[in-house]
Amino acid sequence: MNDPGLSRARTAVAAVFFANGALFANLVPRYPEIRADLGLSNAALGTAIAAFPLGALVAGLLAAPLIGRFGSARVATATIVALATALATVSLAASWAALAAIMFVAGALDAVTDVAMNAHGLRVQRRYGRSIVNSFHGIWSIGAVTGGLMGAATLALDVSLGAALLTASVLFAVVALVSYRFMLRGRDGVDRGTPAHLSVRRITSTTLWALAALGVLAACGAVVEDAAASWGALYLQDDLGTAAAAAGLAFVSFQSAMTLGRLTGDRVVDRFGQRTVVRSGAILAAVAMALALLLHTPSATLIGFALAGLGVATLVPAAMHTGDELPGLPPGVGLTVVSVLLRVGFLASPPIVGFTADAISLRAGLLGVVLAGTIVVFFSRVLLQHNPEHAAGAASPGSVRLPR
Repeated sequence: MNDPGLSRARTAVAAVFFANGALFANLVPRYPEIRADLGLSNAALGTAIAAFPLGALVAGLLAAPLIGRFGSARVATATIVALATALATVSLAASWAALAAIMFVAGALDAVTDVAMNAHGLRVQRRYGRSIVNSFHGIWSIGAVTGGLMGAATLALDVSLGAALLTASVLFAVVALVSYRFMLRGRDGVDRGTPAHLSVRRITSTTLWALAALGVLAACGAVVEDAAASWGALYLQDDLGTAAAAAGLAFVSFQSAMTLGRLTGDRVVDRFGQRTVVRSGAILAAVAMALALLLHTPSATLIGFALAGLGVATLVPAAMHTGDELPGLPPGVGLTVVSVLLRVGFLASPPIVGFTADAISLRAGLLGVVLAGTIVVFFSRVLLQHNPEHAAGAASPGSVRLPR
């Protein structure tokens, strides 16, 4: 690809993904400080943090009409700046209610940002004619790690919460504003000839079933990711007797492998096809975690989480890509629905695993990863195999297949 404008647009989208990943991650290491400053219990802090995904669910469906009206580039930029502003005010929260309100607004903004930046990334991908969306998600993961390290560093340097969040917010808001200059111009949908004003009343039952299947795929991806993030350390520490310091390696192994898989996934997808890669990855994740739970050792568990992360690395980007290519939808609608259902998975997974852990065992709760991988194998047939822009004979948007 020799078009310098398109290369700059790709870099700009990557910068927006990085900024989005880094912004909220700056706050995470500060949770204990916030809890102490507000005098909150663990349960109260947890419910305040839960306002974030709640806000995302409430506002997520607004993304499509906003993209249709203002364009994905403007929406992604504006909402990242607004998200940065909201997070900068966390240090001003004087009560649980104020903190929960800020988290709700931040979650709502993040949901719209998520759809808009993916929509624009997929616009750029169409121009390239090959898969690049997985690399954007890999860069988001790098941004999240960078943000977490920034938050930890400001703690170590005894920087106040307000100063740390303000610095991060200004920095990444500027990154988003500068990136906007280099994003693609024109309305969304022009790259595939889709009218921006297309009515949702013309959506067929086939498209609705495809959206539902893609939502199941996205939710399964959320289940696997949440297993490592929320329960990996507890499983290693409580069930396997691992030291607290080493227990955190469950998430590290998962996230590192997922990031590697996303950064290298585009080349693999272009060679073997999106559907094939997702299905093979789901089999890998399910088998690896089943063996890890069967062997019931720390080393097997770490390997299992790492292979699960590698296996589902391209799952969510593939679901978003296919949702954005579904025929008969206005720009951003399919992507919005998939994104919302992804967040439903993140919201529902922790209590389901927690209930199973209390009723049976955490080991039984983590079988959800095996179940999710098995479901993905079945529903992956709805995914596009190749980008519509590939050479003659490749799949087109109309080739999306429903599971049966």
